Amino acid sequence: MRGAKLLQYLILGAILVVVPLVVHSGYVMQILIMLAIYGILVLGLEIILGQTGLFSLAQAAFYGMGAYTSALLALRLGWPIWLATIGAMATSALFGAAIGFPVLRLRGDYLAIATLGFGEIFQLITNNWNSLTRGPMGLPGIPRPHVFGIMFDRTMYYYMIVAIFFIALITAFHLCRSFLGRTFRSIRDDEDAAEFMGINITKYKILSFVIGGIFAGLAGSLFAHYITFISPDTFTYTDSEMLLAMVFLGGAGTVIGPVIGAVILTLLPEVFQFLVQWDMFVIGVIMVLVMIYRPQGIWTSDIRWPWSRKDPALAAQGK
Repeated sequence: MRGAKLLQYLILGAILVVVPLVVHSGYVMQILIMLAIYGILVLGLEIILGQTGLFSLAQAAFYGMGAYTSALLALRLGWPIWLATIGAMATSALFGAAIGFPVLRLRGDYLAIATLGFGEIFQLITNNWNSLTRGPMGLPGIPRPHVFGIMFDRTMYYYMIVAIFFIALITAFHLCRSFLGRTFRSIRDDEDAAEFMGINITKYKILSFVIGGIFAGLAGSLFAHYITFISPDTFTYTDSEMLLAMVFLGGAGTVIGPVIGAVILTLLPEVFQFLVQWDMFVIGVIMVLVMIYRPQGIWTSDIRWPWSRKDPALAAQGK
């Protein structure tokens, strides 16, 4: 069984490698690239929300910070794109730590409102700091990656971003299976009990926001250098809402689940385009039905490699 599951994922990897060779539609390729970007984004939110239980509405702001930081470093300072991406991840991580300090004692709805306010502050800054962000006019002409003078086309960018996504996915798996991941889940399950057992709640909450910010900064940088234009209306509150929906639909606390949610909620608007103004209504109805009949989400497996054997202790509990 273990070998069969591993074979399935190897086949999936082979399909992803072959796709650009058989699919010549730029539209399909763009959807696949955006799927990978959203996959990285929800992995970051999974750390904050699914693993640590912190209800954050600031992920779109971290995403935007990564995009703006990478774009500005490349445009204004002439940094190489890979270095600008590292700068974007570091900036989003720093702001993740900054938001962690003032909201540490807040829980549930109050935490959500505080992080929502942070997202709105970011929106106001990008809209009004014209000398830096050019305000509503946005930042055009963001450079694309290149190697030895060869500019990345859509196919090369696809291979690069899919590789980065799988690295991010493996990193998330290792993180969630580590001591750090178990610590995050102890805070999520019972914060008071975790503190009683000697866990530094403050430290690990901040660390959760920092890690989530790193994933979001990476996704933002990849997005900016692919689209080559960003503006404040690209990173809004509705994006944070959609990311939350992806995590809950796929299954919070499962790593793979949020990625499945990202795939579904990215593809559904494309599938229901023929409904024009009713597409979001249909998606909303689907979300409501899933929450009623499958509140735990689509994917409910425990935190482990998809091809690993089930722990006997978990099997005895029926998990």
